[in-house]
This record gives sequence, C-alpha cells and structure tokens, in this order.
Amino acid sequence: MSGNGDGTITSPSEGSLPTAEVLPEQPKYVCTLSAELIAKAREELQEKPEWRLRDVQALRDMVCKDYPNLGTRLDDAFLLRFLRARKFDYDRALQLLVNYHCCRRSWPEVFTNLRPSAIKLVLESGFVTVLPHLDSEGRHVVCIRPDRWTPSNYPITENIRAIYLTLEKLIQSEETQVNGIVILADYKGVSLSKASHFGPFIAKKVIGILQDGFPIRIKAVNIINEPRIFKGIFAIIKPFLKEKIANRFFLHGSDMSSLHQNLPPSILPEEYGGTAGNLDISTWNDLLLASEGDFLYDVSQLAPSNDPSPDAPLMSAEVDEKQCDDSLRSLKTQLYYCY
Repeated sequence: MSGNGDGTITSPSEGSLPTAEVLPEQPKYVCTLSAELIAKAREELQEKPEWRLRDVQALRDMVCKDYPNLGTRLDDAFLLRFLRARKFDYDRALQLLVNYHCCRRSWPEVFTNLRPSAIKLVLESGFVTVLPHLDSEGRHVVCIRPDRWTPSNYPITENIRAIYLTLEKLIQSEETQVNGIVILADYKGVSLSKASHFGPFIAKKVIGILQDGFPIRIKAVNIINEPRIFKGIFAIIKPFLKEKIANRFFLHGSDMSSLHQNLPPSILPEEYGGTAGNLDISTWNDLLLASEGDFLYDVSQLAPSNDPSPDAPLMSAEVDEKQCDDSLRSLKTQLYYCY
C-alpha cells in the first residue's frame, strides 16, 4: 500500500522453517521510491541504492548463520524494512528482526489469528483509523480514539491487535518506511475505569513493540483533549519510553491551534478544526479488510524458536506479570488523584 501523489491512501504453519525458503513466494524486489525519497533515504537512513541488495544479502546471511530456526521471511522487501528502521546498521537491524518475532511469539492473546477480519468490531468502532491525506512530510497520520472503545464489548488486547495490523499494513509502503508515521490520539472522554485497563504490564509490552520490536519510524505523537487522568496514564507509560521517543510527545489539550502547528488543518477532519470534511473511517476499514491475503503468512503461528535472543530483547517471554500487577496497584492511588 502506498500514498498517491495527491496524498490519498490507495489501495504458517507450526514448526521451524528452512532458512533458505521464502514464504510466501515473493517477486523480485523493485524499488518504488521517487528520486526525492531515494535522496532522503540516502541522507537520513544511510541507504545507498547501489549497495541496497548487498546490504539485504548481508542481513539475510546473518539471520541464516545466527538464527537458523527463526522462521522469518527472508525476501528483499521484508528485510529492507528492518534495515531502514535501523539506518542500515546490520547488527541493530538483526536485533530488531529477532525482537519482532519474540514480540509476536510472547503475546498469544494479541498475535494468534491476527487477521483484519478478526478485528472487524474494533475497526467499526472507530478506535483506530488512518486519515486519508498525508502530512507535509509525506507521513500517514494514525488516529486513535480511546473513547470509541467499550470495555464490556471486547478486551483491550483487541485494540492493540487493530493498531498492530494498521502498522503492518502501512509499513508495506516503501514511502512509509522512509518517511515514518505520525500518531494523533484523542483522549476525549477517557474515564478512570477505562484508563485502569492500561496498566504497566500492557504498557511495557506495547511500548516495547513500538520502540524495539517493529520496523517503523514514529516521528511524532500528538495528544489532544487529554483529561486530568492522562497524567496518571503518562506516568505509567513514561518509564518505558526512550528519551528520543518521549521528546516526540506533544500534549495540546483542547487547543486545536496548537495541534495545527504540527498537523496542518488541510489534512485534518472538521472534528479537529480541519478542512478535510468529517472524520471518515470507512475508507481505511475497507482497505484493511480487503487486504486479508497480506496476512496469510502469520509468524505468530510458528512454534517458538529455541534460539537465544541477543542481548535479551525487551519483549521476551520473561516479562514478570506479577511485578507489573504490583506496579499497577501502586499507581491506582495516583490515577484516582489525577482524576
């Protein structure tokens, strides 16, 4: 999936896999980047077109040598996502790839049966969508609205599944791999009871995936309409954020003019002081639901690898859930105070 020139969106099996086999069959890689984005990738990501396939082969060789049972896709287009996300540093790209698989294998509630059709209720609620237009930097804007979630309808993990599938779809685009994405989170109407579902255990896993377990560049997180309770929510999140990511959080409150300094009104819906009409979720929902075939090869269905993960990836299966539950109890007083 990629963006058009006008900025609109267009449209496993169990056991270890032989490392020499690429599933599913992938066409030979052909770069789809414009000359401008090739230059940007060279400058920002250290990507040299003349060395691109050599770099991909180097990463492939490292995977086959160090993690022969990882069960990962090895085609050029897939491995390029990880190289770009780590500025063509082979070691860091390999670490990210291993973390990516560890994340998926260590959280079965999220990654089992991970298909667009399985999260149709979440999509229909409008909890997460992608705005139709790109921002001035050519980035997609992922819009998250927690107030659209009714906890009695389905658990919070379904929301995480929907966000993850949205990111998986977006990262298929080479333009997104280079430009990154922007998040717009509207916390209007988020209550204490709803906030209590997002405790340290969930926060650590989600932040771990976004920072260290997924090949996407998050360039900004714009928070709007945050209630007083958000201080408590951010207190849960912040300890797990790297300084670089924490500095990309912008809290605007109800001041839409502040938001417009980061996102132009021309791409925003009327709900956020924009001129792009009412917020439309149907276009993204239809596109994602029509892409079921993109997710047929689901590595979460593979048996866990016996390979040790280098440098103990953040999202290993060793997360101490009891410790996180204890942390949640200690933070509830703060949440009530903020509320």
